[in-house]
Amino acid sequence: MVEEQLAARGIGDPAVLRVMGALPRERFLPPEMEENAYDDTALPIGHGQTISQPWIVARMTEVLDLPGWAVRHPGRPVAVLDVGTGSGYQAAVLAAIGARVTSIERDPELAERAARTLASLGLSVRSVVGDGSLGYPPDAPYAGIVVAAAGPAIPPPLVEQLAPGGRLVLPVGPPGYQELTVAWREDGELRTRTLGGCTFVPLVGRHGTDPGREG
Repeated sequence: MVEEQLAARGIGDPAVLRVMGALPRERFLPPEMEENAYDDTALPIGHGQTISQPWIVARMTEVLDLPGWAVRHPGRPVAVLDVGTGSGYQAAVLAAIGARVTSIERDPELAERAARTLASLGLSVRSVVGDGSLGYPPDAPYAGIVVAAAGPAIPPPLVEQLAPGGRLVLPVGPPGYQELTVAWREDGELRTRTLGGCTFVPLVGRHGTDPGREG
């Protein structure tokens, strides 16, 4: 997976490659999906959600540039918000590279299952049940925010919770096709650039695709 799916397609952060080569991805999947754990695709985990394609997880982690933020802010914890815990795999990658991770999931059963998996691997992640489109202000500001669900626009609360110099990466667009987008604040304005097309499950919540289903 690391050589053929990640490094060969441009992932160069050695910490990301090391961690994703060591984490047992099958532990984050239902038993019937374990044999497909390292396939180059997203996989269903139940409750209408998926575990993202390995390359997408690596790309979203790398683009946060957490090592760069740590260098620019010595002595400060590298706090990251993971929106849409799902299986817990993205949170695991972030925690394993040394970030202080808060992961928020609206589905209590998925949140509990992911928390158990993370704990069994010795990874310290703060698990929260709630509306991820609102972020999680108690642990803000964040050096990075990664969102594993797609909304029609960048949720303003997430921008507000970014630390100076922090980055937010998320899919933006309608159901079926989105643009993977990285956003940051510069000179008081929100700057963005797109990283290519992608397809994610909808972001449910006040600032998501279905605002009527907050939770």
